[in-house]
Amino acid sequence: MQLLRETFAGEVVLLDLDAHDLETIFQAASRRLVDFGVVDRSKAEDVQSALLAREQKASTAIGHAVAVPHAYLEAVTRPTVVFVRLRRPINLGAPDGIPTRFVFFLVGPEAASSGHLDTLAAIARLMADDEFRYEARQAESGAELVEALDHFRARTAPQKVAETEPGAAVPEGLRWTGRPLGGVFGDIARRLPSYAADWRDGLNTKCLASILFLFFACTAPTVIFGGIMAAKTGGQIGVVEMVVATAIGGSLYAILSGQPLVILGGTGPLLVFIATLYQLCAVLGVDFLQAFAWTGIWTGLFVVILAAADASCLMRYFTRFTDETFSALISLIFIYEAISSLIAEFVDLEESSRQATALLTLLLALGTFYVATTLTQFRRSSFLLPWMREFLADFGPTIAMALMAWVAFQLDEVDLDRLQAPAEFGTTTGRDWLVDIGGAPLLVKLGAALPALVGAVLVFLDQNITARLVNSPDHRLQRGSGYHLDLALVGGMIATMSVFGLPWLVAATVRSLNHVRSLATSESVVSRAGDSRERILHVRENRVTGLAIHLLMGASLLLLAYVRYVPMAVLYGLFLFMGVVSISGNQFFERLSLWIKDPDLYPLTHYIRRAPLRVVHWFTGVQLACLCMLWLVKTNKDPRVAILFPLLIAMLAPVRWAAGMWFEDEHLAALDADEEPEEEGTHWSG
Repeated sequence: MQLLRETFAGEVVLLDLDAHDLETIFQAASRRLVDFGVVDRSKAEDVQSALLAREQKASTAIGHAVAVPHAYLEAVTRPTVVFVRLRRPINLGAPDGIPTRFVFFLVGPEAASSGHLDTLAAIARLMADDEFRYEARQAESGAELVEALDHFRARTAPQKVAETEPGAAVPEGLRWTGRPLGGVFGDIARRLPSYAADWRDGLNTKCLASILFLFFACTAPTVIFGGIMAAKTGGQIGVVEMVVATAIGGSLYAILSGQPLVILGGTGPLLVFIATLYQLCAVLGVDFLQAFAWTGIWTGLFVVILAAADASCLMRYFTRFTDETFSALISLIFIYEAISSLIAEFVDLEESSRQATALLTLLLALGTFYVATTLTQFRRSSFLLPWMREFLADFGPTIAMALMAWVAFQLDEVDLDRLQAPAEFGTTTGRDWLVDIGGAPLLVKLGAALPALVGAVLVFLDQNITARLVNSPDHRLQRGSGYHLDLALVGGMIATMSVFGLPWLVAATVRSLNHVRSLATSESVVSRAGDSRERILHVRENRVTGLAIHLLMGASLLLLAYVRYVPMAVLYGLFLFMGVVSISGNQFFERLSLWIKDPDLYPLTHYIRRAPLRVVHWFTGVQLACLCMLWLVKTNKDPRVAILFPLLIAMLAPVRWAAGMWFEDEHLAALDADEEPEEEGTHWSG
């Protein structure tokens, strides 16, 4: 490591070299050696010839986007390393087939070859580190490379934590403090030092792309859930209420939360709960808004008490099993809502005009989905220049929506369903914004505490499971979590918004994960079987995107007359895109796909190598059974059954614990690991 540090500190580096072949790279490196007095100018061609001769025997590209050309001649005065970062990765024939971006030149006198073995091992360790690869891509000088090297040493230094220390293996944000509000104050202390950086790091083009994409991606489910809620609550809570709540709550959350990458919004589970509460009120003859307001007040109070009592520490007992099952449920809700909305267009097609509307709606939705998916994957394409691929990948969903909306505008002779919103700002039914909570009967005021207990369980699980998914080790987040603070914030907002008849907000799984992915710098991972997939290398953590998304959503209320012209078909396509994209990376779906694959061609993943296939299939079957049970209860017509839906989510953790009695610990460790092991594949940050 010392020689690498001297290389970076001595500026023996070439950053963003514009080269398309080895000869150009070697010439540039040789000139650098001459500039630093390592090689005499008259001997520079000898060094180039030696490097080329070595390359003709076998490629020095070792994979992981790294090549290590080397030459040992008496013309070189001392052992030296030259680091070259290419502006664009090029194919140097690496064994994994991945183009090379980082080149380390090892040169020296003939006696130095054995000493460079240690340097080669150091390079391999260094480039295997996700965060260093990201920082090496972003560095603008040798000094910044030295800083990245110091960060690597700090991350990989042995931790001075006694094995017997309680909670040593528990994530810092989920450790029990034993003090009232101890977790909340701990979250504040942990996140406060990076608060200013959260704002600075949001000022770049990647965040702009995220804002434009997520504005529409968050508006679509907000409007659709608002429309569905209006239908489920007799219009007493509708689109405008949902947009107002999301704009205000999301903005406050972006400013005050401990984990600003989480996106608040209405969710499928909350929609089910509120719709069930409305049905119960109808059966009992109780005013819905008054009952809803008091249920929200009690729910918010219970949630704040849970936050003050460090109840989020219970999330340490939730594992990948729970996260994947819950995430799969939310993804399926998005896909189901998109497909069911499209199917509804094909009901009662007796009129020819209705047939044209249904067909164009389907084409626009599928077009939005296809274009967004294709452009998002363009980053790994070999067409166009790198900055063009990056732009198309980042702005893919936005481009897809704009393109399909333009197509709809050109075909204006076809009558399409538009986004449902009132012509001017106001509640859906014209009621007062403030609910008359004082006029509710005493029985309603006190009795609302019973459904509020179930509601608090739902909010607790929905918020914390999504936060766990966002804070997953696979996302490589650096600034810590905020489980307790965020739960208290959500509880306070639920109690306040309920008084105004506004829907509850909680961490929205699909939108939050799409937010993380839109801010991520990814790398290609090539498995042993040759399959390629995306793996997150670094996420730009910030508060700007969350705040801007929700401010734009609030501003859209001033443009209701224009927003009403947005075709619903485009939003259906975006809904479908978000649901399908959130499936990628969910190991449960990956294991589920094994059921229809040829066993001889299974990918050599870590869990297949470490657990028998029958165990893998049985574990997947248990997850599938849990998912089916959740879906059946969620869609149950009986409100007395459907309202128990949150308790079934809570039962996922005991089911996973019980699985420990059926499966061996080593098999569970492979199937339910929080993070995929490094040996899963080779990585390319190009």
